[in-house]
Amino acid sequence: MTIAICVVIFFLVIVLSVYNSLVRKRNAVKQSRSSIDVYLTQRFDLIPNLIETVKGYAAHEKEIFESITKLRSEYNQTRDLNKASALNNQIDKILLIGENYPELKASVNFLNLQKNLARMEDQLQAARRLYNIDVTAYNTSLQTFPTNLIANAFKFKEEKLFELEAGKNANIKVEL
Repeated sequence: MTIAICVVIFFLVIVLSVYNSLVRKRNAVKQSRSSIDVYLTQRFDLIPNLIETVKGYAAHEKEIFESITKLRSEYNQTRDLNKASALNNQIDKILLIGENYPELKASVNFLNLQKNLARMEDQLQAARRLYNIDVTAYNTSLQTFPTNLIANAFKFKEEKLFELEAGKNANIKVEL
């Protein structure tokens, strides 16, 4: 009888340990996603300044400005990373407009905004890498034996990796 109780306690300790490990990994994924959200929000808070700086030089690019404003608003409402990716692509278009206007490139405000956006992008890339590392560790735990048995019993779900569309930013051309 004592052996049976010890075996049951042993298995309960293992189940609790694995469960707690999965919860910690799931929370790490949530925290990493939150970091991406923070950096995206900071980056997108620079957008109105960037738009105002560029507007004077490229007034006929109204559709890009409207698209950015719309995407920024949608992202703020949904926190959907796909909206963030689309918004990043539009921001890249604005930066390319700057390349075509020498007066704009010389503007202190524009140069400062470019530096801030570059810094934000570096921080964002680091946050994306950390998120993907956390998601991979979590998903691997969900897929390996015997953790997968406990994960299935407690209905843990896999998370998706953060992926940007490959090469999309590299092929942007702006006609002026």
